[in-house]
Amino acid sequence: MVGNGGEGHDRAALRLFRRAYSLATMPDMSEPEQPQQERYVETARERRIANAVLLFFLVLIVGGGIWLANAMFEQRRLDDCVAQGRGNCAPPIEATAR
Repeated sequence: MVGNGGEGHDRAALRLFRRAYSLATMPDMSEPEQPQQERYVETARERRIANAVLLFFLVLIVGGGIWLANAMFEQRRLDDCVAQGRGNCAPPIEATAR
């Protein structure tokens, strides 16, 4: 199709289409993009699980504190006994009968 005068017109239309398409798909830079805030809603099941885990750690910490305090009191009692020069300060160990 040599000599067809429509070829220049087709290229111009193609360029206009490409430019319009590229402008339509590009984000608008005139206004800053607002971040989308997705609101997280905690369910009752998740709250129960979190409360159970926190309760477990609370019991663990309180139990560990009680054990540590008793061990310190026992050690202080043993140290006082040894400082007074007494013998047999350790609690008796019972042997099993054979």
